[in-house]
Amino acid sequence: MLDLAPGTWALVTGASSGIGEAIAERLAAWRIPLVIVARSSARLEELAAGWRQRHGAPVEVVALDLSAPGSAAALFEATEGAGRTIDLLVNNAGFGLNGAEAELPLGRVSEMLRLNVVTLAEASHLFLKAMLGRRRGWILNVASTAAFLPGPYFAAYSATKSFVLAFSQALHEEARPAGVVVTCLCPGFTRTNFSAVAGMKGGDETPFPVLPAGAVADAGLAGLARRRAVVVPHRLDRLWIASLRLAPRWLPPKLTRLFYQRSQVGGAR
Repeated sequence: MLDLAPGTWALVTGASSGIGEAIAERLAAWRIPLVIVARSSARLEELAAGWRQRHGAPVEVVALDLSAPGSAAALFEATEGAGRTIDLLVNNAGFGLNGAEAELPLGRVSEMLRLNVVTLAEASHLFLKAMLGRRRGWILNVASTAAFLPGPYFAAYSATKSFVLAFSQALHEEARPAGVVVTCLCPGFTRTNFSAVAGMKGGDETPFPVLPAGAVADAGLAGLARRRAVVVPHRLDRLWIASLRLAPRWLPPKLTRLFYQRSQVGGAR
């Protein structure tokens, strides 16, 4: 369990489903005051009401489209600017797109880049600066195992998660001397609605290990509490990531091309 300062709050983006919902539910069960963020206010209010009733935790809702320009600043103003000190920030909001880059809708790709990269970086910057001033705090940035290699047919998404991984590892070293912990959570296939949004087959239709969202949430929060820089929840994912060190640079993109091309709904078999 994380040791948040008395009177402070945790903030979870993308909390309406999947990994974000699972992380938020665990924080609520620990009775940590919680701010949950997503576009769907109705879904957030439903979750907040249930957690207040079951766990007795203070839960506040911020309905916000985090892919919109300036949304990170708006989120900071709605929390720190309104007197809610955020001691734990979970940057979970994001989505993926599976397909040949030139065939994807450019507007949707741009939306993904803003959400996965720009808003995450801006939110990390704003809340980290406040945490450093207090000399304490926790940031959990959610990336993916896709961060560890180029992903043809998942090109822009993989690149966004590579950014999150490198950015988080760098911040981990910058912030550590001041008592602020930055951890990057890199899950593999997880039972969420991610695959449906991305336009790809679910994890159960692949040879890769699949974890429930709750197991990923537990691994991320445990790694954060242990002050780890990077957390990969499944040991088999850790194994293939380690094996990349032995492979020539040209090989992983060729292998991922075959996998992601076949992973598309209606893709080659």
